[in-house]
Amino acid sequence: MAVPERRHQRHVTLTAIAQACGVAPSTVSRALSNPNRVSTAMYERIARKAREMGYFSALLPQADDWRAHGTIGLVVPNLTNPFLYDLVRGSQGQAQTAGYFHLLVSTDESPSVESTWLTDLARTVNGIVIVSPRTTDEALRSVADAVPVVVVNRQVDSLSSVVIDTPVGAAQAVDYLSSLGHHRVAYVRGPENSWTDRVRYAALREAAKHHDAEIVPIGAFHPSLSAGAAAADAVSLSAATAAVFFNDTLAIGALGRFRERGVRVPEDISVIGCDDIFGSAFVTPPLTTVTTSGERAGRTATEILIGHFATKDHAPRVEHLAVHLTVRASTGPVPAERTASELQR
Repeated sequence: MAVPERRHQRHVTLTAIAQACGVAPSTVSRALSNPNRVSTAMYERIARKAREMGYFSALLPQADDWRAHGTIGLVVPNLTNPFLYDLVRGSQGQAQTAGYFHLLVSTDESPSVESTWLTDLARTVNGIVIVSPRTTDEALRSVADAVPVVVVNRQVDSLSSVVIDTPVGAAQAVDYLSSLGHHRVAYVRGPENSWTDRVRYAALREAAKHHDAEIVPIGAFHPSLSAGAAAADAVSLSAATAAVFFNDTLAIGALGRFRERGVRVPEDISVIGCDDIFGSAFVTPPLTTVTTSGERAGRTATEILIGHFATKDHAPRVEHLAVHLTVRASTGPVPAERTASELQR
């Protein structure tokens, strides 16, 4: 299936589109040159109006010209993490607005399943966005030899990627916990083959050096609520006064288990998650977490992929998405008196 060439009909101006949408020409320019710089709703509104007025570009193929369209495959490690729902929505919205069919695949955290899907997709789609891949760099580059690939949450030499700077957020978490007096911090690790987990753990350890703190690694855990409950038991045996979890799903599962054990959060132990998924602000207590935008990550990765279709320049492009620590009620000062036996009760 052919991918579209970059083309414009110059008689439809950005100013005319802006007037029709009731926005500034600069907003239209940002939307049509780099959709990540405006909201999804604004992009879709401008893109729809641009097509109606006869403006064409590689990012805006004609809605009825299906021969000019392709298929974008989105490969995710699981469908249980709410953060990935937002990422899927961002990727799907970007693909559909640009006129591409969007195919979603989950690997269920299996490297072998992931490898099989990537091999099959490379023969059937025009490009692939793969999120937190578990396969090797060499395997990913092999797929990229057959079809354009953009990787989310991993950096691979010679491939485009979108990297969410959660290691920076992890370091912020250590800084914050140290300011509260915590010097023994458990890190509940994610899946064994997760690149994100490895770089985040390294960032935690590096940040701990600056505060004379200790990071206690626990697990590797599948990112699920039930695994979070199991992780809470392991944290309770660690004598840590605070715990940073690989993601919010694990942290929320742990909060429930701590309640069952009579361990108070944050009076007995402080808890920090990652991703700021929907619901993390509504659990008891509300979860302190590293905040980022899954929708923006999905949109950015798909926009980069479509950009590779549109130009002859396939040089790797790496985008970093900023994060910040959102402080809520699950963190507090280290207890004045704390023993391992108290935590294990």
